[in-house]
Amino acid sequence: MASSMVMAAAAMSSHVVLVKPGVMGRSLLNSTRQKRGRSEWSCKATEQTQAPTYQGVYGPWTIEPSDVREVVLYRSGLVVAATSFVVASSAAFLPESFMLRDLVDSNLDLLYLFGAAGLGVSLYLIHIYVTEIKRTLQALWLSGSVGSLLAYFTLARPAGLGLVHYVLHNPAAIWFIGPLFASLTGLVIKEGLCYGKLEAALLAFIIPTCLLGHLTGTMDDGVKTCLLGVWVAFFAIFSARKFTQPLKDDIGDKSVFMFNALPPEEKAARIEESRQQKF
Repeated sequence: MASSMVMAAAAMSSHVVLVKPGVMGRSLLNSTRQKRGRSEWSCKATEQTQAPTYQGVYGPWTIEPSDVREVVLYRSGLVVAATSFVVASSAAFLPESFMLRDLVDSNLDLLYLFGAAGLGVSLYLIHIYVTEIKRTLQALWLSGSVGSLLAYFTLARPAGLGLVHYVLHNPAAIWFIGPLFASLTGLVIKEGLCYGKLEAALLAFIIPTCLLGHLTGTMDDGVKTCLLGVWVAFFAIFSARKFTQPLKDDIGDKSVFMFNALPPEEKAARIEESRQQKF
C-alpha cells in the first residue's frame, strides 16, 4: 500500500511544472502594466470624445449634437439663399444667345422661392441674444413672403408675368417684397457686427441701396447691374465663409439662451446667487 502511494506521488510530481519566483513576479508585473495601459488609453479616448466646456456669463456650457445640427442647418439655409440668388442673377450677365440664360430666366420664380425658403430657415435658427430683434427679423421675412404671394397672385399672374419679371418691370412692387430683403439686411448686419466681416458690412449697404435705387428710379440699368454683380460676389463669399468659422461662433454664449429660457423666479434666484458669489 505504501509503495503504491509513493509511486503515485512520483507520477504526479513528474507532471508538475515549477515556476521560479522571479519569473512569476515579472509575469504579474507585465499583466498589470498591460491592464494599466489599456485603462489609460481608454481614459484618453474618453477625454478626446468629450465636448469642450466653455465658460459663459451665466455658467459653463458645452456643444451638444442638437447645437451642431442647428448651426449646420443655419449655414446651409444661407448657402441655399445665396446659391439661388447667384443663379437667378446670372441671367443679367449671360449673353442673350446663351441657352443657359433661357433656362434660368424661365425659372426665376422657382429660384426666388428656394432663396426665400433658405433665408427663412436661417432666420428661424439664428442665435441672437435680444429676442425682440430676432422676432423682428422673422416678422419682416414673413411679411415679405406674404407680400410676394400677394404680388404674384394679384398683380404678376393677371399680367401674364412671373413675380420676378413683374418686379423688374414695375419698381413699385418692391413695397411687397422689400421686407423679405430687409430681413436679409438685418441678418448680414448681425453677422458684420458679431464677427467683423467686411463682406457682411458691404452687403448691409448694397442690398438696400440697390432696392431703393430700383424703387425710386434714380439708378440707370448700368449702375443697377454693377451693384447686382457686387451683391452676387459678396453674397457668395459671405455664405461660403460661414463654414470656415468654429461652431461655437454661431452658437454664441449658450448660457445666455439657457438663462433666458428659465422661469422668472429661477432667473431672480440665479441673479441673487451670482451677486452673493461676487461678494
